[in-house]
Amino acid sequence: MYKLDYIKESMNRFSEQRDEYDIGGFIQVYVKDKFETPIDINMVISQIYTSIPHHLLSEVDSLFIGMFDEFEEMDTNAMYKNGAIYVSNTQDNEEDLADDIIHEIAHSIEEPYGYVIYGDGELEREFLQKRKKLYEILREEGLHPDEGMFSDPVYSQKMDLYLYEDVGYDRLNFIALSYGLYTSAYSATSLREYFANGFEYYFIDNPDYLQEICPILYKKIKEIHEDDQH
Repeated sequence: MYKLDYIKESMNRFSEQRDEYDIGGFIQVYVKDKFETPIDINMVISQIYTSIPHHLLSEVDSLFIGMFDEFEEMDTNAMYKNGAIYVSNTQDNEEDLADDIIHEIAHSIEEPYGYVIYGDGELEREFLQKRKKLYEILREEGLHPDEGMFSDPVYSQKMDLYLYEDVGYDRLNFIALSYGLYTSAYSATSLREYFANGFEYYFIDNPDYLQEICPILYKKIKEIHEDDQH
């Protein structure tokens, strides 16, 4: 059995031994490890429940908060798998935790809404146009990006490391915002992350700005937002 699936099964079975909450009565929340900084989990739960339409929570049945070996192995602090979201207990504040959870909710709906999001290729074209512009900007700044890497919408560790180490996220955030390319630097990593970051921005930041700089992404999220019959 996959390790995270085992954790999910064990924590469901022995939940009375741990801090337990729920989101709207249909997503069970288990705090496996205490937060490293004071976090008001009830505030975060309330924000998610009031911000995200309930039909977009339907793919998630459990949320586990704590440290998991997979985070280090996969160089991440949150993930979605088989109906469960796993999030690190190392968070700066409530906003940081809510962002991580909502980001993974976005990934949870990629399968049921995959055709709506990606089927016509419009979102991929918008994403690759932005990648092309970013490639040109980086060349103008004296860097030497790999053109083939920038034309591939699928996540690759090579691309992730290039943006993080060679360009740097502070510099990338400045470019993303000042040129109106992305809502955050991580959106440039892959098409799926472009969608998930846009999903966060649509529901908890500024949907009007998302519409201005990423009109196709905004249109796709608005469509699934309004599709409560899916």
